[in-house]
Amino acid sequence: MIGKRIQQLRLQKRMSLSELAERAGVAKSYLSAIERDIQGNPSISVLEKICGVLGVSMTALIEGDAAELQKQLERLDQDWIGLIRDAMTSGVSKDEFREFLEFQKWRSKREDEDPSSNP
Repeated sequence: MIGKRIQQLRLQKRMSLSELAERAGVAKSYLSAIERDIQGNPSISVLEKICGVLGVSMTALIEGDAAELQKQLERLDQDWIGLIRDAMTSGVSKDEFREFLEFQKWRSKREDEDPSSNP
């Protein structure tokens, strides 16, 4: 059950499995096993790392408190709005931002297809 919550949060944040694993400092195969509930008892330290990257509390993740998760996701949305405002005021154009997003998607897809291509 905890694996499905992690997967749901990861997908809501539009993160690849590789990206979450890299940012959390855990093996992609281990994270995949957690998400598929094959590894049903991940360590607290691994969960803390994953929660840190996903921006949710350990309690919300473990207990599956939907209201708490929703609040945290709404706060994240405000963070994104602030980040976009900052980009706009600093002179980043929509085209530049789109180009950056396309590059990130390309890089993520490339890493998913060929992990050895990661520099």
